[in-house]
Amino acid sequence: MKLEILAKMDSLDLQNAIISKIRDLINNKNLEPGDKLPSERTLSEKFEVTRSNVRDAIQKLEFYGLLESIPQSGTFVANIGVIAMNGMIEDILRLESPDFKSLVETRILLELKTVRLAAIRRTDEDLKKIKEALDAYTKKVLKGEDAVQEDLLFHLAIAKASGNSTMNTFMLVITPGIITNFEKYHVCDKGLAQSGIKEHDDIFDAIKKQDPKLAKQKMKEHFSVLYQYCYNIKKSS
Repeated sequence: MKLEILAKMDSLDLQNAIISKIRDLINNKNLEPGDKLPSERTLSEKFEVTRSNVRDAIQKLEFYGLLESIPQSGTFVANIGVIAMNGMIEDILRLESPDFKSLVETRILLELKTVRLAAIRRTDEDLKKIKEALDAYTKKVLKGEDAVQEDLLFHLAIAKASGNSTMNTFMLVITPGIITNFEKYHVCDKGLAQSGIKEHDDIFDAIKKQDPKLAKQKMKEHFSVLYQYCYNIKKSS
């Protein structure tokens, strides 16, 4: 585990170093919105890193809306002023990997919104996908198997049913970190998985009835035990 953490830190340091170099390149060459960056190959040679390293850094800057990649054309500076861009990159470079408590708090805030919207907007197809994920989760829990990924798929299906692409994207972004921490702290070995079947059923029924108030309440109840467990982990670490 310690080696994994160190490797992750080294990878983040390298990515941040490349992002800093891309920022300096934009500033030194006075690139403006719409101007094209050198190719990944050129940047990798210039920065003495692999093309995949450059690609990861570019994708991160794309995620924050600072660069835009167009297939067959290249990567371009987004439509944002240089002062704002530099400020945002400084903020990105200061970002730390979120701890378990931060991930859970973010997830709760998102899901109390997505479940309410899902109850209002869900289609029959959405309902089918949520039920499939629920059944997969229930089947694994009853067999005594690890159901962390099935649990997350259930919640991701709800996020998709919300009809809000931004919230859905945020859920997808934080999901890998949640899975890693759930497995690290054996969350589903603590009795939460068994009680989760009834709680998931209640959430599904509220969405099926298209009752947003009830759906939000059931999701809140579902997360109350998880949040307390997460708080205890933080307190004892």
